[in-house]
This record gives sequence, structure tokens and C-alpha cells, in this order.
Amino acid sequence: MTITTEVCVVGGGPGGRALALALVRLGRQVVLLEQRTGGARAFRGESVSPDGVRLLAGLDVLDRVRRHTHQVRRLEIADGGSRVLDVRFDTFPYAYRHPVELAQPVLLSALADAAEEQGGCTVLEPASAVGLLRDGGAVRGVRAKTPDGVVEIRADVTVGADGRYSAVRRMSGLGAVRTPLERDVIWLKLPFPAPWDRRTYRVRISAGRHGLFLPSTDGTLRVGLNIPKGGLRELRSGGIGQLHARLAELAPELEREAAEGISDWSDTHLLDIFTTDVRRWSAPGVVLLGDAAHTLSPILGQGVNHALADAVALAPLLADALDAPRSGRRAALGGAVLAFQRDREGAVRRSRGLQLRQERMFSLSAPPAVALRRTVYRALNASPALQRRVLAPAYFPGRQADPGARPARTEHRTEQRT
Repeated sequence: MTITTEVCVVGGGPGGRALALALVRLGRQVVLLEQRTGGARAFRGESVSPDGVRLLAGLDVLDRVRRHTHQVRRLEIADGGSRVLDVRFDTFPYAYRHPVELAQPVLLSALADAAEEQGGCTVLEPASAVGLLRDGGAVRGVRAKTPDGVVEIRADVTVGADGRYSAVRRMSGLGAVRTPLERDVIWLKLPFPAPWDRRTYRVRISAGRHGLFLPSTDGTLRVGLNIPKGGLRELRSGGIGQLHARLAELAPELEREAAEGISDWSDTHLLDIFTTDVRRWSAPGVVLLGDAAHTLSPILGQGVNHALADAVALAPLLADALDAPRSGRRAALGGAVLAFQRDREGAVRRSRGLQLRQERMFSLSAPPAVALRRTVYRALNASPALQRRVLAPAYFPGRQADPGARPARTEHRTEQRT
């Protein structure tokens, strides 16, 4: 079977789903491929920054998910057992001030439902891109494997929204420089400790070790425990008790929850931490967004938020280019994807820089360096103005237009043949 469309989006995560929705709101016709069925995704990516909340509101999705969100009001960093930074999001001068926790299946379902109601989006699920269609050196769509056989999707532009191990990036020959960081993360869930405030993000540091402690929408506590790169084998050699001890070092008050929540290594998940730098996010007929274009680390939960921002920035550029006459459409699309990268790469670069600085700060272990780290955090804690300046790239980076500003057009140009 062959399907002809304007835009083929490969990947049904937050970025791909948001892009499909934004495009159909602008009257474009989209085919979206998603490898998984039913939005089944890991529990890690639940944090949505205040700027991500703003983007969801602009897409008219926030009201659909509001009752499923869990608002966060504070960020607390403790070093060596003492609090050194306490950020109150209420003090930030923005309309959307608070991060929220939002289970990814709920977000994906809301984005999909909104796109379906709008019309113009065909979803193939499960479907995996196994090849690119080319014509005259340009990508003209994808070849996808589905339970019913191979489908060819012919499109004016193909978007790789397929994550940190992007197949579209690999198949299109867009080079990527992968930089492993010094840490990996063990993710796990624990019962939420009764004394803790459920509206607080916590970072606990002990010498050169640290962990993230995040409230989850299902009432549990998500924990990201940092270990040296490749250090899982050594940690596991000491048995599950070694993991309990590592947790107790950072958060001794979680001793009972750790014993109840983690009885085996199968209760954990290892995330290989690296960043990916893609010099060009596009080639003729194809463009990348989200983790496919710029993989970030988990620090300050930036992946979902930058994927949403990418989608909102890219959609109107593609929509305008697709209005060009057929003879000039290829050039218009080429200009659109270059403008997209110029618009977005500065915000990504600033977030990556902040993440890498935090990674280095968290990893300091020599006593003089630890003392300096605590001094820096206490200085930051004493100045709300400095907090706003330092944290704005992570939580309030958006400078793009309101995604709801352009009126939706009703016409759809759809052609399908078998």
C-alpha cells in the first residue's frame, strides 16, 4: 500500500504527537508512525517545565490533562545533609510558573485525541520506519513495516521524531557526535515517604554522588540514582543491599521505603547518559526534532520540554512552506527547516550548558571543591533574582510565538491509494 501525504512524522512521542497536532490545526495533512502500541512508555519522562505547560495550553491540550497533572512548587538541593538551595517557583514572574508531573501515556493520549478531533492525521501503529524513499537525492517519504505488511508513505517532508537512537537520523546520513557523560542513572520507584512534601523536587548530594527524587503522578517517588559510567556491574556485585546502602547515603529517611520498594535488580532500569550533537538537523526532504536532533541529559528534565518547543516552532514554518507552488516547494521547505534550526539551537545550547555545569558541580568530591559548591548554592539561595537568571534557561526558555496564535484552516488535502 502507498499513502501520499504532506508530512510524514516518524515517532509518536511528545514531540511527534505535538507536531502532528500543530500541523493539522494549521490545515496540513499528516501521517504519523509509532513503533509502540497504546502509548506504552517508560515512567521516567513525566516532568513538564512551566514553559512546556505554556506550550500545551497554546495547543489547547492543557485543559484535557489538567486533572491528571501534579503541580510542583519547590526545588530543593541538599548537600552533605544540609539544605543549600530552596527555589520557590511562586516567585517567578511568568503566567505559567510551576512545573507539573504528567504521566507520558496521558499526555500522548491527549495529543492524539486532539489531533483526531481536528482531522487530517492518519496514525499507523505499530509501524517502524525501515527505509527512506528517495528521488533526485532528496528524501520523499519512508518505507514502514506494519503488521499488515510494508507501507510506503510518500511525503513532501519527513520528520524524524524517533528519539535518541533515531533511525531516521541514521538512514538520512545526518552525522551525530555522541558524548558520553561521566555518569549513568539507575531509575527506580519507591513508596512516597509520608513526611515529604509531594510538591517538591529534591536533589541530594553526598561528596561526588547524587540522586534525583521526584514526585510521580501515581503517588510514588521516582528516583534517579547517579553512578559512575559503566559502574552498574560493580554495584550489582554487592547485591541489592549495596543499592539500598547507596540510597541510604543520600536519603537515610528512605530506608524503609527502599526495603519495601526494591527487592531485586529487575525493579530498576539503567539509563545510559550521553548527549548528542547533530551539526545539521536537516537534509533535503527530511528534518529532525527532539532527542533525534539534540539528546540532552536527564538533569532538570529537559527532553520532553524541548521536544514540545521544537514541534511548536517547526509546525508554522512547514505549513507556510507547503503553501508554496509545487515548483518552488522544495526550496521553501529547505529554507523552513534551516530557519527552524536557527530558531531553536540557541535555547538547546543554553539548556545543555546549564546541564553540563550542574553535572560537573554534582560530581565534585574533593573537600575544597565540595566547600566551593556549597558556597555557590548558598549564594544562589540568597538571591531570588540570581535564581531567576540561572534557572530561566531550564524552566522558562521559550521565546517562540504562542502556538495558538494562528487560526486553524479547515481544508485538508488527502490522497490515499492502494
